[in-house]
Amino acid sequence: QVQLAESGGGLVQAGGSLKLSCAASGRTFSTDVMGWFRQAPGKEREFVAQITSSGGATVYPNSVKGRFTISRDNAKNTVYLQMNNLKPEDTARYYCVHRNPETSIWGLWGQGTQVTVSS
Repeated sequence: QVQLAESGGGLVQAGGSLKLSCAASGRTFSTDVMGWFRQAPGKEREFVAQITSSGGATVYPNSVKGRFTISRDNAKNTVYLQMNNLKPEDTARYYCVHRNPETSIWGLWGQGTQVTVSS
């Protein structure tokens, strides 16, 4: 069974850092685009970052650009999200997601990991 498992969330003060990890199992995702999304209570799901299979190209929205960095280790079938200078508005549940290479749909989601930033 193909699964994505996030870890690394927690409670941090504003200005602090966290590094999320996403371990894929069941098959290799080394040739596919991977990403992170987040969702806060009462808010719509928000795209956070994506990375190409080689790691050579990344995309971020303005809300996290310059503070978050997505990376991957294909040998470990793992994707990371380094989050620096965290703000209270970054509080959300963060999800690792796989993009289907044939449909470009973000179709496979992990269970998510909670990030809470206190002011």
